[in-house]
Amino acid sequence: MRISGATVLLTGATGGIGRALAHRLAAEGASLVLTGRRTDALDALAAELGARSVAADLSDPGQVRRLVDDCAGVDVLVANAALPASGDLLDYRTEQIDRALAVNLTAPVMLARLLAPGMAAAGRGHLAFIGSMSGKAATPYSSLYTATKFGLRGFAHSLRQDLADAGVGVSLVQPGFVSEAGMFADTGAAVPSGVRTVTPAQVAGAVVRAVTEDRGEINIAPLRLRLRCAVANQFPGFAERARRGGARGAGDAADAARQVVEAQRALR
Repeated sequence: MRISGATVLLTGATGGIGRALAHRLAAEGASLVLTGRRTDALDALAAELGARSVAADLSDPGQVRRLVDDCAGVDVLVANAALPASGDLLDYRTEQIDRALAVNLTAPVMLARLLAPGMAAAGRGHLAFIGSMSGKAATPYSSLYTATKFGLRGFAHSLRQDLADAGVGVSLVQPGFVSEAGMFADTGAAVPSGVRTVTPAQVAGAVVRAVTEDRGEINIAPLRLRLRCAVANQFPGFAERARRGGARGAGDAADAARQVVEAQRALR
């Protein structure tokens, strides 16, 4: 599907990856509608790009519906908003679990449910979901986040099949570790030794390819991580044993994970 001239709704627009997405989509000629919770940053970004801004808290189902009502005629959804939801599940209160599930999984599902009928009636449109390589392989200190990304992956692949005959594309873009944005940049945690990253611009480029080429899934990560996640997806027990037995870099990774969890605690 062509992005130029299309009305594109981008959620989570004010984060690091969100800003890269906004700039790339604007450069592609999209008529942008940006949404997020931080109205000051949202309005500034919209003014910079000549876009429209609609503030919304995606943890609130009423605001999700209002967002769709305010954005009639959307041709492309780029569902990027997500909470980090890192850390031990036993440290979470019930309302924090509900919020993570609402933003990371329920909101993308509801946005698709509310926007897809208009796209199907027009015989064109695209739903692009920003997932994570955590949707293919489980890691420590991320059970809640991983659950939402596994769920999003299954939802996107199944919905793609459901909407194919209606002319509506569905894509999933799954980044690995991201530099300049995301958990390392936002928390100040050091990238563990041996871990290679991708840039927000690479993620944005993958989203453009996913929409314009109607790709079902793009994994934007170094080859080694993609291979490890593919193995873990098929053989989770083996991957867990290999992780526990691998001493090299394990200490650095555990220290970085703990630092990230503490820094993200206030975002729950």
